[in-house]
Amino acid sequence: MTTVINSHPKPRAPANPIDILNNDAAKLYTHLHPALVLSLYAYQFRSIVADPVPALTSALVPLSILQIAYVATCLPPTGNSGSSTLQQEKRKPGEKKKPVPGKVEVGINVKIIPAFLSLLLSLLVATPLLTATLVLFGAPITTHHTHTLLCGAHIALLSTLPLVYVHGVDGETWREIVAMLLPIDEVYGGLIGTVVGAWVGAVPIPLDWDREWQKWPVTIVTGAYIGFVVGKLVGGTLLRGKKIMFE
Repeated sequence: MTTVINSHPKPRAPANPIDILNNDAAKLYTHLHPALVLSLYAYQFRSIVADPVPALTSALVPLSILQIAYVATCLPPTGNSGSSTLQQEKRKPGEKKKPVPGKVEVGINVKIIPAFLSLLLSLLVATPLLTATLVLFGAPITTHHTHTLLCGAHIALLSTLPLVYVHGVDGETWREIVAMLLPIDEVYGGLIGTVVGAWVGAVPIPLDWDREWQKWPVTIVTGAYIGFVVGKLVGGTLLRGKKIMFE
């Protein structure tokens, strides 16, 4: 008797764009969030130009709060879909709520705990990786170590925290993210916009303008914040569902 073993892995289902949760709070805050993020940075900008290290350090706390509020309010945690978590079945007056097969109720703990875990992973894992990437792309090697680390932390909170929250730490998914194979949504668009914005933000640094705001890493962080907002808005509207790279 011959046993045939199928060595081919089961193909993965095509990834779908992430949907914003279907409730009024999510729909409102997803539009307010970009304005709040930019307002935070605009408020801190003069302090960042004057003395980047303490200003960027203090800005991490409100940025973390805004990002946690965004993911917990607007996004489905990894393993859940936005459409299934907040659908409300209609009931007659006095009728008890019936369980819906396949429906997952998302409580506050199911949202907040993954949000804080995403924050920790972004700070402890993504920040060192992004800091090393900044050095590889021309950040000062022998000086400004704290400046570069804080720059990496801000980029990590903007770009990777929402992605960790909705996609978890699945290796195959992150390979698709890095290879730009996922369909664009406002979460993935935020990552792409942050990275592109930080890269464009490096352009003014070597120009001989002798401006205070040209010092490292002010323009990089500024570009990352602007890029995050643009990428989030464009990814959630004009480019939603499209792919940059095709398999």
